[in-house]
Amino acid sequence: MTTDRAAAPLDDFDPLDSAAPRDDADPIAHHRDLFVRDASVTAYLDGNSLGRPLMASVDRVTSFLTEEWGGRLIRGWGEGWLELPQRIGDDLGRVALGAAAGQTVIGDSTTVLLYKLVRAAVDARPGRTEIVIDRDNFPTDRYVLEGIAAERGLTLRWIAAGEPTPEALAAVLPPATAVLVLSAVSYRSGFLADVPALTALAHEAGALILWDLCHSVGVVSTELDEWGVDLAVGCTYKYLNGGPGSPAFAYVADRNQRMRQPIQGWLGSATPFEMGQGYEPAEGIRGFTSGTPPIVGMLAMRDMIALIEEVGIDAVRAKSVALTEYAVQLVDELLPSAVLASPRDPRRRGSHVTIDHDGFEAIMPELWRRGVIPDFRRPNGIRLGLSPLSTSFAEVATGVSAIAELLDD
Repeated sequence: MTTDRAAAPLDDFDPLDSAAPRDDADPIAHHRDLFVRDASVTAYLDGNSLGRPLMASVDRVTSFLTEEWGGRLIRGWGEGWLELPQRIGDDLGRVALGAAAGQTVIGDSTTVLLYKLVRAAVDARPGRTEIVIDRDNFPTDRYVLEGIAAERGLTLRWIAAGEPTPEALAAVLPPATAVLVLSAVSYRSGFLADVPALTALAHEAGALILWDLCHSVGVVSTELDEWGVDLAVGCTYKYLNGGPGSPAFAYVADRNQRMRQPIQGWLGSATPFEMGQGYEPAEGIRGFTSGTPPIVGMLAMRDMIALIEEVGIDAVRAKSVALTEYAVQLVDELLPSAVLASPRDPRRRGSHVTIDHDGFEAIMPELWRRGVIPDFRRPNGIRLGLSPLSTSFAEVATGVSAIAELLDD
């Protein structure tokens, strides 16, 4: 957490006036017109929880319902539906993960995929008795690991609350570690971890590492193959705009695909349509699938993946940095009694900014009534989740100004 302030407030500072030239100069601003909008929402600042839908996705889903599902019916399974989890996974890997083909697959929730991959990693390190995770990680990650540790008779080793730096990791990474689980971007503070350095530390200790990419995929430049990452999971309804509850993705590096995951469903078998006795896993990434793929749920993300590819992940990241820097400036100017709970250094920050104040919870209903939509994280934090392709600087100014007005700071 950081409380230091930038330069003293500017005289006659007008947030909307300061936003206009930024929006005018934004090289990817025209892409905002591609998203579905509602006039009642004046500032949507929760893209790190649920991204706006693309209009192209409305057309895609409608067409699928009436033509592919409605017209082709069960024939669709043999006409490409069954290949979609790997096809979309390859697209995502190429565009946003730095992953070669055959290592990423779509399907299941983040929770289920996390369980599958951690269990597989534990079994791939026999004789090692500890799992390592940080106390500030997302609750699902912590809860799933608590369950696996109890199930397998392992010790759960905790990194103390705070930013998971190489120094913090080195202090709690014993030789008995089987797998380490960290988030690339912290769900609350927005802290951006040094993925290559932490991955290298895990490997030096002989451990596998799994990265939770939920708050980084689609908005932070990522090179899983180059960085030597073993395993990763992530959701698709934040910056990939797949829609509420859209299926998650799993990345398993080629060298680790002989691992056995524990949920042995029909689709992950070597010969799914033979319906035979006994389970033999499919080779490659399909061996990490289980049940029938959620086809409707994975349609919308295709349009966002295509848009990110068109724009380029580096341009998305540059806009993300500009948005969060602007948000921090506005907080400094308009909310002097709030505490910046995100890193001030943009190199260590994802695409959301968290600010803490004991008065925030009380003003949330009125913010939402006004169409200003951030989210609240206990005990006292508002997160400003800024989606580079759909969020304007004017929305950030409108949102922070409304918070300041209601807080009467």
